[in-house]
Amino acid sequence: MTAAEIRTHLHYTGWASRKVLDAAMALPPEQQAKPMGVSHESILGTLGHIHFADRIWYKRTVEPDLEMPPIAGLSSVEALNGDWPGLLARWESWAESLNDADTDRMVQFKSTSGVAGQAPVNQIILHLVNHATLHRGQVVGMLRQLGVKPPTTDIMAYLRELRVASA
Repeated sequence: MTAAEIRTHLHYTGWASRKVLDAAMALPPEQQAKPMGVSHESILGTLGHIHFADRIWYKRTVEPDLEMPPIAGLSSVEALNGDWPGLLARWESWAESLNDADTDRMVQFKSTSGVAGQAPVNQIILHLVNHATLHRGQVVGMLRQLGVKPPTTDIMAYLRELRVASA
């Protein structure tokens, strides 16, 4: 994966996450927190899980001193509306500074269970985007169960928007 491809994927995942977050925040609080029996139980819980993963991988890859609040704190409406969009923008900004050689840099980390691991930046980004896509899809399903038309978050829709914006 090249630096340009990483930039595309990080901009895409930020775009898609913001679309799903906007749709979720348009719901009444009781629907945001309603147990749905899917993923991380509720829309807020699932969005908080994506936020947690975006944050822990940013800490591991970019900013080792970044504070890691408990996942419950990252699932609040305040954290999702306040911290998460800023974190997505930080990922995108970081990607702007990458060159192709940076994509092979090995990142040492410990899993949430304490197991040591390592992976190159390009695999971390692929995982990050894939993980978020999976869980956004679950949120889209929850929105549909609530009778809400979800936003389109396909990467082709994002790329189409880019083409239209640059035309």
